[in-house]
Amino acid sequence: MLYYFLSFFTHYLPNHLINSIPFYFLRHSYYRYILKLKLGRGSSIHMNTFIISGDKIRIGSGTTINRRCMLDGRGGIEIGDNVTIGPNVSVVTADHDVQSENFTGRSLKIVVGDFAFIGINATILPGVRIGRGAVVSAGAVVTRDVEEYTIVGGVPARKIGLRSKSLAYSCRWFPPFD
Repeated sequence: MLYYFLSFFTHYLPNHLINSIPFYFLRHSYYRYILKLKLGRGSSIHMNTFIISGDKIRIGSGTTINRRCMLDGRGGIEIGDNVTIGPNVSVVTADHDVQSENFTGRSLKIVVGDFAFIGINATILPGVRIGRGAVVSAGAVVTRDVEEYTIVGGVPARKIGLRSKSLAYSCRWFPPFD
C-alpha cells in the first residue's frame, strides 16, 4: 500500500499534473524537493516533460530541457552545463534484453557533456556518452558514444561533421508560461 502512495507522488502527480503547471518556480520546486532531481542554477525544464526516477538525474547550470521531453533516470542521467535539449527528445536509460528468455530489464547511465545540443525528436539510448560541444541532429537515434565537438545525425546516428570548439554561451531560457 505504501508503494502505491509513494508512487502517486513520484510518478503520477509529477507527470500528469505538475509538469503542466505554467510556472517554473512551482514545477522546479516539486522536482527539486519532492523528486530530489538536482537542477543547476539558471536551468529550466519546460512544460510536459515526463520524468522517471528524478532522484537519479543531475542537470548542470544554464541548461534548457525543452517541451515534451522524456527523462528516464532509472539508470542515471548526468547533463552538463549550458546544454540545449530540443522538444520531444527521449533520454532512455533502461530497456530489455530481447535475447533473454525472461526479457530481462537492464539500465545504463547516460552522460551529456557541457555545451552539447540535442535537436528535436532525437532519442538517446542507454549507456551513451555525448561529448562536450557535440550536436545530435533532429530525429537522430544515438546508439553509441558521440565524441566531443562532433555532429551526428540519422538512424542510427553517424558522424556528419564537426562543430567549432569556440563556445561561450548560456542556454538559460525562461519564456513566460512554459
